[in-house]
Amino acid sequence: MSDKQPEGAGESGEFEQPSVPDEVWERFARDTERDIRSSAPKEPSARARMVTERLRQKDAKGAQPEGWRTGPAWREMDGRASRRRRLWAILGVPVAIAVALVAVKPSLLPGDPFGTSSGTPSGAALPAETAPPTAAPSSAAPDTPTLDRPFAGSPAARWADGAAAIVVPKATPVGTFTSAQVAAALKRAKTLLVGANLAPGTLRGERPESALAVLDPKQPRMLDDVNSWLRAPGKKHDPLMLFSRFDPAEVRPAGNVVKVRGRMTFKAGAHASVAIHMDYTFVYPLIQADQASKAAGATETSAASTEGSGGGSTEVARTIVRRVLDLELLDPRKYQATPGKLSITRYDQDFGNTACEVYDGFLHPQFDSAAPTGAPPTGPTTDPYDRSRDIEHSGTETCGTVSRT
Repeated sequence: MSDKQPEGAGESGEFEQPSVPDEVWERFARDTERDIRSSAPKEPSARARMVTERLRQKDAKGAQPEGWRTGPAWREMDGRASRRRRLWAILGVPVAIAVALVAVKPSLLPGDPFGTSSGTPSGAALPAETAPPTAAPSSAAPDTPTLDRPFAGSPAARWADGAAAIVVPKATPVGTFTSAQVAAALKRAKTLLVGANLAPGTLRGERPESALAVLDPKQPRMLDDVNSWLRAPGKKHDPLMLFSRFDPAEVRPAGNVVKVRGRMTFKAGAHASVAIHMDYTFVYPLIQADQASKAAGATETSAASTEGSGGGSTEVARTIVRRVLDLELLDPRKYQATPGKLSITRYDQDFGNTACEVYDGFLHPQFDSAAPTGAPPTGPTTDPYDRSRDIEHSGTETCGTVSRT
């Protein structure tokens, strides 16, 4: 006999069983039990036996169940419905959020179908004008101006208010002038424009002191001419050439806002100067003076009532004035000039909705409810809001018709 143990035998000479992990035995037992359960024959339920018997009887009579071959199986239909329900369940939350957002801010919808966006022509204010426009502003939605909304139906409804619309550009050195000197000149140019066209006293015919204080008294004849215009207005010496003025016995402002649009620029001038160019349009809403008491009553009623003031009963007219001014800041070391004061080198103006051939130093707006005043217009029809065109000079003064106010 050989002393060699059989292959695979242990020290006792008996074969050892291979080691199997417990989790493997447990999984094998579960799988075996499941397979046995699934393969075991099942006793049909009472419901199933009843349906089987009914089908057998119909087969015996040659009948078939309804839709058996022509329609989809109910499981297939139910599957599609189930998928559809799941889709809505997934989409439901984001759709609900989107609906809530649109309800709060309808302008989020593409195209703003509800017309509520502040970007519409009657919505947010236009950005400041930085270059000459290339076309006239588009027409606003037709509307009648009232005391509460004096700019309704006007492109000016989107323009900035008053002096805030006159934006002074950032100053830089020009020639011998420092940035500080240029900045001071630009500020004075704005003071001139505000004092001549927006100051309440100027608008009601008073002397425009703040505007006159900006002008250089050493400029030949300029201040003398302006003072003569103010003392004795006439065709050849009309203060309207520089100042916007209304007769308080005839009209009153419709509110406290004048709409303004334009731009101010500067560059080195031809005379070793700072040349300042200003091109601005002012829109004045007005009511007739004999309706002023109605306007005051309507305003009080508007404050006390939520149903409106009936302000539409007081007619509002608008006069539009465009002014182009060129100014110079001269170097007093080279010219007879007052340090810091400005000289006027050009002044042009265009008036929309004022009586023709009336030279009393006031603008006279036309109201639809009043009889026309002044001479009938003979010139062309122009758009007073069109800032893309230059102010025309025909050599003779003409009075035309405005296409809108």
